Amino acid sequence: MLPPLFLSLLIALFSAFPSNAVEQASAERLDTIAQRGAQVMPFNLEQTLHIFSKTAKGGIQQVIVKDATDTDQVRLIREHLSQISTEFNNLDFSDPEKIHGKAMPGLAELREAKIGQIKVIYTELSNGAQIEYSTELPNLIDAIHRWFDAQLSDHARHAIAGHESHHMHGN
Repeated sequence: MLPPLFLSLLIALFSAFPSNAVEQASAERLDTIAQRGAQVMPFNLEQTLHIFSKTAKGGIQQVIVKDATDTDQVRLIREHLSQISTEFNNLDFSDPEKIHGKAMPGLAELREAKIGQIKVIYTELSNGAQIEYSTELPNLIDAIHRWFDAQLSDHARHAIAGHESHHMHGN
């Protein structure tokens, strides 16, 4: 686990110099998404950070705490990501739909996939949790990438793009 001060500096650096080319949603949309997100996600968005890293076969979504000593937020992150990974394995994407709407890019294709076409793996991290999405189908890889871009846009205040090239070779 990274030391808290180093993690804080890393988060500040990523926030100051966004590494993604995704256009941030309007301030009004960001407010709406944060309000809807608070109704679906049990953890505090202000105390956590979403990291979306595209991979060659899909992507990795991480949610981590900003303060490594905040064990309550870590527990809430783990509970939520564990629950939605089970839902996603069953192609139930209703939580993202509640937050982002039915027209969220990539969501229709993800919903239309057949069970087993998208591998969804939940993993606990020392400072939160992650879900890895992978598939062999190019149309679903594209859908996951567009879905990640939409989340980065809508959660711009609470999310950053991860290092795509780091994961592109490992999958």
